[in-house]
Amino acid sequence: MRKIIASLFISLDGVVEAPDQWHFPYFNDEMGAAVDTTLGRADTLLLGRKTYDGFAGAWPEREAAGGEDAGFAKKLGDARKVVVSGQDLSFTWRNSERLEGGLVDGVAALKREPGGDIAMSGSVSVVRELLAQGLLDELHLLVHPIALCKGMRLFEEGEATMPLRLLSSTTFRTGVLHLVYAPAESPGDATYDDAKAHLPQDEA
Repeated sequence: MRKIIASLFISLDGVVEAPDQWHFPYFNDEMGAAVDTTLGRADTLLLGRKTYDGFAGAWPEREAAGGEDAGFAKKLGDARKVVVSGQDLSFTWRNSERLEGGLVDGVAALKREPGGDIAMSGSVSVVRELLAQGLLDELHLLVHPIALCKGMRLFEEGEATMPLRLLSSTTFRTGVLHLVYAPAESPGDATYDDAKAHLPQDEA
C-alpha cells in the first residue's frame, strides 16, 4: 500500500494561508532538503485544484527558464500529478490528470496502485478530509516562528477531534520546527485526578 504524505508551511498560530507572503525569510538549505525529501522524491503528487493551478502557473516556466530551481521544477513536471476537482479540467502541464471516483474512493484506489509515496503540498481542505477519513499516513508541518494573527488555519473550530502521534521533530537554524505526525488512536478520557500522580511531590 502506498503512503500519502502531506507537507504544509504553517505559522505558530496555525495559519496555512498564502505562505508565499510570509515563509520565504525562513527558507534555507535545511527546509529545501525537507521539501525535496517529500515533493522532490515522490513519483505522484496529489493536489487540490487551487494548489495545482498555482503550481502549473509557475513551475513549467521556471523549468523552461533554466534557473537555479529548474532541476526541482523538472522533478515536479516529470511526476504524475493527480488533481482533486469536481469539474472537468483541461491540462497544459505534462503528466496531469483529474482524480476519478470521488475523493475517498479515488484516493483509496490510488493508494492501492503500484508505485512510491504520494506527496501533497498545500491543498488544506483535501488534507483535512483525508485525515478525517483515515487516508493520510503522514503530516509534515514546517512550523515557522511567527504569529500571523489572521488567515485560514489548518484546523478550524467545530471540526471533530483528530489525535496525532509525533514521529519525529527537527529544529532548523532559522527556528522553524519540522514536525512529522501520523494518525493515532484516541488517548482516552482522563481528569485532573489522573494527572496528579505525575506532579512533583514534596520531599519533606
